[in-house]
Amino acid sequence: MAHLIRHKLTNKLTNAAHTVSNKSQAKVSGVFARLGFQAATDEEGLGFAECDDLDYDYRQGMQMDVLQGEEEGGHMEGEGEGEGELEGDSHYQRDGTGPRPSLKTGGSLDEDKPKITTWEAGWNVTNAIQGMFVLGLPYAILHGGYLGLFLIIFAAVVCCYTGKILISCLYEDNEDGIKVRVRDSYVDIANACCAPRFPALGGHVVNVAQIIELVMTCILYVVVSGNLMYNSFPGFPVSQKAWSVVATAALLPCAFLKNLKAVSKFSLLCTVAHFIINVLVIAYCLSRAREWAWEKVKFYIDVKKFPISIGIIVFSYTSQIFLPSLEGNMQKPSEFHCMMDWTHIAACVLKGLFALVAYLTWADTTKEVITDNLPSTIRAVVNLFLVSKALLSYPLPFFAAVEVLEKSLFQEGGRALFPDCYGPGGQLKSWGLGLRIGLVVFTLLMAVFVPHFALLMGLTGSLTGAGLCFLLPSLFHLKLQWRNLLWHHVFFDVAIFVIGGICAISGLIHSIEGLIEAFRYNIHD
Repeated sequence: MAHLIRHKLTNKLTNAAHTVSNKSQAKVSGVFARLGFQAATDEEGLGFAECDDLDYDYRQGMQMDVLQGEEEGGHMEGEGEGEGELEGDSHYQRDGTGPRPSLKTGGSLDEDKPKITTWEAGWNVTNAIQGMFVLGLPYAILHGGYLGLFLIIFAAVVCCYTGKILISCLYEDNEDGIKVRVRDSYVDIANACCAPRFPALGGHVVNVAQIIELVMTCILYVVVSGNLMYNSFPGFPVSQKAWSVVATAALLPCAFLKNLKAVSKFSLLCTVAHFIINVLVIAYCLSRAREWAWEKVKFYIDVKKFPISIGIIVFSYTSQIFLPSLEGNMQKPSEFHCMMDWTHIAACVLKGLFALVAYLTWADTTKEVITDNLPSTIRAVVNLFLVSKALLSYPLPFFAAVEVLEKSLFQEGGRALFPDCYGPGGQLKSWGLGLRIGLVVFTLLMAVFVPHFALLMGLTGSLTGAGLCFLLPSLFHLKLQWRNLLWHHVFFDVAIFVIGGICAISGLIHSIEGLIEAFRYNIHD
């Protein structure tokens, strides 16, 4: 009898081990099928070797369970199978989209990258949507009145929503109905929407838009730094262009950035500086509360200038291009939606109050950069904090722009136009460092030749901001998640697409007209 029981248990263990091995091999084969490998390669052989290790661990665990007794062993057998599958999934994931480097090295390189907490992710988003560009919001109220305030709230709601649906496009349901991350970036989402007829077209479009958006953001930081320093020390024989050169020299160390962990520290410092700036400006405005011009805030719009204001407001909320990377680097991605809610609510409240209070204080004399309206004594102090904030805000868009360029042009050997920027040990090659420094210098040259803060904000917001924040997320959501959408989701996506398209076209036209006029008549900020 004992011999018969041992024989049955042995058969069950053998069958279970073969089942796990077959499932794991099928998953590895699926991975390589998606990567384009048809026959077995060295990497695939290594994957099967990992499967053998899993088989061995599985068998050892089952034998330990059998030693606990016949009934307990039978009960634990089913659990052992489940654990074996889960362990396999930790390497390959259920949909075969696990970290590709793990198939080559036997371990995931992503595990070595420092993950950021929900608070650090929130600081990054807050830095992106609560940054220097809040300085242009009173100018938007000047040309839009109460409608400008409404748009500040509306843009916050829409950008929060499109950020969430953009991240939802990174996930698909597996065979068990569990959400699994099958895409890593905005580009992957775009390529999935254009497949199979044009599998790379969407990625190229998004890459171009991302690079324009990020580089323009860096340029604006240099422009505003030069503008603020020039207006803070008008007695110095130093031009705005020369101040921009000084600011760029301080930004050269950004070329050595390697991960988002360091960028998050800069974002935290930016938030502190931003808080101090808001307190100083609002405190001064409150001191003049008796002079506030409530009668100047009306339900009217300047038909020529307001479309530029729309671009400014939209651009002040742009963070979608950072979100896939941030969510993928979070320790707890499940907290992403909550993080988006509180960051956008806080941004909406603070931006609305700041824009309204500042406009009520200076009314029709409101300038493009609101700190230029401050008295010279206060202006110098506030502008120094603003310059420090601009310099600390620069690394986030710069790092994101470098990532986009490296992934699209300088990665994965034959799949990119140029060889990888990194050596075998992960160190940055000298020519890769030179390219990063070149990007910093390029932002300086653009800031020197196009020193118009508000017009550049409006142009960028209308050209790429509306596209990346309104048009593409709603379009991708409809395309990829159509089967899972309720009617109100479809309504929201279509409405956002239509409104975003109208705002983008009108803002782009009027921003270009404004720049042409500024160059024609040699108008300076």
